[in-house]
Amino acid sequence: MADILLPPKISEVESSVSPEPQRRRPAPKRARPRPELPLDDEIQAWSKPVQPVEDLDSLARRYPRRKVSLSSERKPMEFYDTPERPKAFSMDSLEFFFLIAQYFREALPLRLILLMIACQKAGGQIRLTQDEMSTVLDVHRGKINEALGEVMSHGIVFKVRRGVYQFNPPYSYRVAEFIPGTELVEAEYVQVDQDKTIAKIRKDESLPQLVRFPSLEHMREAIEELRKKRAEERAARRLARAQRQEEGTAQ
Repeated sequence: MADILLPPKISEVESSVSPEPQRRRPAPKRARPRPELPLDDEIQAWSKPVQPVEDLDSLARRYPRRKVSLSSERKPMEFYDTPERPKAFSMDSLEFFFLIAQYFREALPLRLILLMIACQKAGGQIRLTQDEMSTVLDVHRGKINEALGEVMSHGIVFKVRRGVYQFNPPYSYRVAEFIPGTELVEAEYVQVDQDKTIAKIRKDESLPQLVRFPSLEHMREAIEELRKKRAEERAARRLARAQRQEEGTAQ
């Protein structure tokens, strides 16, 4: 015979049943092991997830045969420029600057060299007449001719034709140049590799030897000779001054 629920037990059953439907609790997710990067199979390395990297040192120790590097956002180059010559700069030899600052005793040759560096086109050509140099530097044309001859005698620049000079590539060289466009002409980016210009210069046997095979050794020797001569002159002046002082005390 079936059990008959008494009133007290019925109330206990009703109190244990919630009026709202119960939701199933999701089972806890198990952490899936992440496979390590294969050491020998580079193709599989792109199709499998890897463990998160805490620091580069631990990553480098795990994979000693791979190169580890980080790249950053490239920042824009900061150069003063003009709309006609945007971001125009040249590739210059620091040793060349160091020596000409010691060698040239007057300012005009140095000013002329800087002007020609600033006016280079792609490939190292300078399109300036001596009248234009005279106007820019505010110097008499005769002085420009004299200073230009001194600069050219060292193979720093040489004359291509009237109003066009060439800077010797090992000293200063403009590899590329951006030519802005107009309504009729599209913008142009011109690039002339240095080795091509050097090869062209060395093949031209009509050029002086110091131009075809430039060297700063003669400047170094001249600087040392000048310093030695000036040191001897200073020593002679000190000796003469000491002798005059001795003669004065003797009297």
